[in-house]
Amino acid sequence: MKNKNLQFAVLATDVVLFTYQNGKLKVCLINVDNDYFKNMKGLPGGLILPNETAEDSVKRHMKDKAGIAIKETYIEQLYSFSKIKRDPRGRVVSVAYLALIPSEKINYKDGVEWVEVKKIPKLAYDHDEIVKIAIERLKSKIRYTNIAYGILPRSFRLTEMQNVYETILGKKLDKRNFRKKIFESGLIEETGKKESEGAYRPAMLYRFKNREVVFMDR
Repeated sequence: MKNKNLQFAVLATDVVLFTYQNGKLKVCLINVDNDYFKNMKGLPGGLILPNETAEDSVKRHMKDKAGIAIKETYIEQLYSFSKIKRDPRGRVVSVAYLALIPSEKINYKDGVEWVEVKKIPKLAYDHDEIVKIAIERLKSKIRYTNIAYGILPRSFRLTEMQNVYETILGKKLDKRNFRKKIFESGLIEETGKKESEGAYRPAMLYRFKNREVVFMDR
């Protein structure tokens, strides 16, 4: 049997990088260098080089295009996007990632914007779909894991923690029930330090016991 020429799709990575800032959930967007999407924004990402893994690629693109070191983030693989015409230039399959970073760890860079998720403009490629799926994944996992450690500072007030949960879930939570569930989960512990909270008495600061993903009973 004669050998046949094989044609392959090009592989790429894209990352949906979230942070929490001033009471808002924000996503990292960059200017897209593609004539098919002039003056549009998209997610940090790009092609996977022949000598790279997907993880190596997303690490490189986050650093080069968003100015973010992967060691400062929580990151997990999200989904593969393989619609035939997702890139007008040719056949490109994207391995997308979900990442979280505390706002104080952000290294702001020219050409990079942190946009509130409620105000995201129309994005290039299929990045609107990727962001939508990433938000749903984040909403789901914050309910039954300690994934919030990736977006909160190392130490935090319980009020601050509840605000993050409410912002991500898009709804108000009962304060007493929220704290009861968090304490029963065993995910956090007191730091032994307190911080002033406006005109009120100093509030205890807490931290996550584990900075790797831990599952809890739903």
